[in-house]
Amino acid sequence: EEGKMAEETERDINVYMAKLAEQAERYDEMVVAMKKVVELNVELTVEERNLLSVAFKNMIGARRSSWRIVSSIGQKEQSKGNTSHVDRVGHYRTSIEKELENIIKDILRLLDKNLINGTTNTEAKIFYLKMKGDYHRYFAEFVLQDQRQDAVNEALAAYKEASAIATELPTTHPIRLGLALNFSVFYYEIMGDADQAALLARQAFDAAITEIDTLSGDSYKDSTLIMQLLKDNMSLWINDTTEENK
Repeated sequence: EEGKMAEETERDINVYMAKLAEQAERYDEMVVAMKKVVELNVELTVEERNLLSVAFKNMIGARRSSWRIVSSIGQKEQSKGNTSHVDRVGHYRTSIEKELENIIKDILRLLDKNLINGTTNTEAKIFYLKMKGDYHRYFAEFVLQDQRQDAVNEALAAYKEASAIATELPTTHPIRLGLALNFSVFYYEIMGDADQAALLARQAFDAAITEIDTLSGDSYKDSTLIMQLLKDNMSLWINDTTEENK
């Protein structure tokens, strides 16, 4: 009995600390707390799963944004011919890439070692495979040739596996819709395939719109929010393909 109690309290304390860190917007510490929960090798609750996702998303999000800004400054310096600045910016960008890579490797290790195979729950499995696709996608945003191709293949495989399982969920399920949203973004941004991106978004949107009346309350809000994003992207991408075909 005592051993069981100790494990539960360690879990409870770390979940509490993760929530505290989230309120304080200290996401690196939120990640540390949630990693401890994952490493207990327990099936995560929906709340714990979301805490883990929010922690890593914010930690990586800040650095992806920094990387984009620094990259664009590098291009400006390049076009002005400021070579010493170009070098400086390049080194700075490399240090941000190192941080990005460490965060990505960290979450992928948890997903592969503990989470994906540690669950029999359909929603959880899709959630984790989608995350795996997302973090390989983030890696593909900045790494070069060989590594990029590996990241693209890994992301594609994870998204495809998640999509196959997602057919078991209702078409309006936020996890299913969120997967379609991110998978379509992957096709557009990483694969440069606007047609496939728009098709995927449209299929998800059309399938959900016929069932939307069955939803109420929070799930209605969650689902319609993602559906709106799918729709916005579709409009952009369809314009993109028509521009190209002119």
